[in-house]
Amino acid sequence: MENVGAPLLELKNIKKDFFGNQVLMDINLTVHEGEVIGLVGENGAGKSTLMKIVFGADVIRETGGYGGDIVLNGEKVIFNTPFDALNAGIGMVHQEFSLIPGFSTTENILLNREPQKKNVIAEVFGQRMSTLDRAEMNQKADEAIAKLGIRIDTDMLIKDMPVGHKQFTEIARELSKENIKLLILDEPTAVLTEKEAEILLEAIRGMAQRGIAVIFITHRLQEILNICNRVVIMRDGCLVQDVKAAETSEAEITKAMVGRNVVKGEKDAIRNFDSGESREILQVKRLWVDMPGETVRDVSFDVKEGEILGIGGLAGQGKLGIPNGIMGLYEAGGTVIFDGKEIPLNNPRRCLDASIAFVSEDRRGVGLLLDEALGWNIAFPAMQIQEKFLRRYLGGLIKWRDEKAIEDVTNKYIEELAIKCTGTKQKAKELSGGNQQKICLAKAFALEPRLLFVSEPTRGIDVGAKALVLSALKRFNRESGTTVVMISSELEELRSTCDRIAIVSGGKIAKIISAETSSEVFGALMVSQVR
Repeated sequence: MENVGAPLLELKNIKKDFFGNQVLMDINLTVHEGEVIGLVGENGAGKSTLMKIVFGADVIRETGGYGGDIVLNGEKVIFNTPFDALNAGIGMVHQEFSLIPGFSTTENILLNREPQKKNVIAEVFGQRMSTLDRAEMNQKADEAIAKLGIRIDTDMLIKDMPVGHKQFTEIARELSKENIKLLILDEPTAVLTEKEAEILLEAIRGMAQRGIAVIFITHRLQEILNICNRVVIMRDGCLVQDVKAAETSEAEITKAMVGRNVVKGEKDAIRNFDSGESREILQVKRLWVDMPGETVRDVSFDVKEGEILGIGGLAGQGKLGIPNGIMGLYEAGGTVIFDGKEIPLNNPRRCLDASIAFVSEDRRGVGLLLDEALGWNIAFPAMQIQEKFLRRYLGGLIKWRDEKAIEDVTNKYIEELAIKCTGTKQKAKELSGGNQQKICLAKAFALEPRLLFVSEPTRGIDVGAKALVLSALKRFNRESGTTVVMISSELEELRSTCDRIAIVSGGKIAKIISAETSSEVFGALMVSQVR
């Protein structure tokens, strides 16, 4: 689109530091009405921090504010809270969900903006005695959802909802606000299937046509090229490029993001784990798991010692439910045998005691102690389960944290995984999403498990960091001999990393095949049992 008239939003010389660590330097950006801006950069480049400044996030005010000016519709504005930004017509859908699990779709979409019925009691005793107008609430929720071009059960509780529908509910909540002028979407397609992502991109086009400006943060660069008018690229806290989407390419964007050409790592030689010589270290028989949004009905498979086994499949077909059920995070039944011994289900500690570890896809809900230092996050599980990183006094009667050992192991993984942080004492909540994901991996590596489940290890991670994380997983597997079961929504990621891949469809294992098998065969298996 050709921009005419004054910009809707102008950012002028925006600066920000966290605890002496400069994360934004002299950012200048304009956004026009109805324009779709793609905002890209490596994890830690400053994208989310910049958007939190625009949205008036509490963390910005609580850490000393920012430098520079925000100009909206030609007037300088200062947003002290997100409510100020919302009132000005700016909405934001964060990378992590902010929904109330026990509330329905409708209740979340219209939270704190519920239409109310007038009655005599309210006239006498005040607004607190009003009752909710449920019919109008449902109508408004339906209208917001319709703008996205999908169908969602407005009465369903969030806790029972598939993860993709949660993301659409977040976006519908913002679209239900009548004064919305600018919508910031932070990694909205990371949890969506390909079909759901296409629906969302079409919805973004519809928003732009209605005059709503969109700032779209994603690591899926093809989506940026498909949907955006301009691509804005950040690196190390600076805005390094602002270019029309039609005048660039994935390769050029990647080079600008990381300051170098990113060459995809070559596939290691496929190791043959199908021969009778390979010992089975894990046997799963007739597993079922009761996990909302997932279907795990009758899953049976074996894992060979020392391999990297991939588990793939369409969203909701069961791939995420398998590790969550085995590790005891959701109710499960069936039989799990590890190294010849049966592991009781619904008991996470027994898995950990057996030297099985898990990196969850839910890094904030399950993976991290957000208010604790990086060192404590990485060392605590190994300290608690294996009594590592402890000093012993009086013959072991007294045990105390070995601060030097904790610092050493944390620095080791900060270096190996290229974690962007100010040091081992920084709190986990202060890191970018991708760097939080790396801390989750480091925590699992520190346990030195015999078997590691890792679920969606590169979700929300940029193109440069993806190769690093997958390379670290392969190195960990080969150097330590740890068997790895990797669950991912990205088939090519599985094919470049794993020895064998199990495809889940309809809650069952459709087949386990070599990673070298053609994409067409994988695609056919993915839909083979879908109902």
